[in-house]
Amino acid sequence: MESFTIGVILPGIAVQRRDGLDLPAAARHAEDAGLDGVWHGDHLAIGGPTLDGPIALAAAAAGTRRIKVGMSVFVPAIRPLAWAAKQIATLQHVTGDRLVLGVGSGGGPGQWAAAGAPYRSRGRRTDTALELLPRLLAGEETRLRDEPGEPPVRLSPAATMPPVWVGNASGAAIRRAALLGDGWFPSLVPPREVAEGRARLAELAAGRGRPAPVVAIGGTAALGTGDGVPSREEIAAGVAAAYGRPLEEVLPIPLTGPPEQAAEALAAYRDAGAGHAVIGVAGGDWRTQVDLLAKVRDLLR
Repeated sequence: MESFTIGVILPGIAVQRRDGLDLPAAARHAEDAGLDGVWHGDHLAIGGPTLDGPIALAAAAAGTRRIKVGMSVFVPAIRPLAWAAKQIATLQHVTGDRLVLGVGSGGGPGQWAAAGAPYRSRGRRTDTALELLPRLLAGEETRLRDEPGEPPVRLSPAATMPPVWVGNASGAAIRRAALLGDGWFPSLVPPREVAEGRARLAELAAGRGRPAPVVAIGGTAALGTGDGVPSREEIAAGVAAAYGRPLEEVLPIPLTGPPEQAAEALAAYRDAGAGHAVIGVAGGDWRTQVDLLAKVRDLLR
């Protein structure tokens, strides 16, 4: 049976406090359970408590040795590019080259304003970042702006460029992944949309003489039963409200029920061309949910 990896989003602050679980311990639990990756988001000012993504991921990685660590998703264009490159290089060093760099250009205008970054230029700035990051991480002299007299930048120490998975399901994200990325990373979409996007991804990559990027999907899950485990309908209602999508559109997406049922749902994504899943825990005890996701992973193998 074809390989399929499963990673988990690390618990947020509220869940850490509720479950008595810090980030190194959470990452270690996921590694010991047999999952393939631990992931953390990248948010500046969204109205709720969130940790700085690169620092949180470095803390999580300190408790592990094998498991991949991923940004879901890093926003390079909201930062000065040299600073973004320095953060990525540092994560590669402290994780022993275990980083998978999910990249996006999202977040609302307020978040970009808080960073002092131009929201309207986010697409162009993201493309520039993906074009220049390999040179910056390699320690090459790199000119960040095409302006007379602008000195080049050279960062040290050099680091291995991590694989880049471009987030979002939009046409712009598929184009960016095909031309500049190593993977396409849509979230909360049905298998049909994954299959259609993968076909377009392969077509665009072939047109540039590039291999087709891998496909990873982002999902949400509350497996099993018990205290604090929400129903599929409850999870879908939250997704619909958060993203302004019709309830009937998102209702099939959450992973619920026993591991066998979740494995069947993820098998449909695998059949559509995905090779990886990154799952956020929507409820229940976080450690228990990780153990159940590990069972799903075993079933898919």
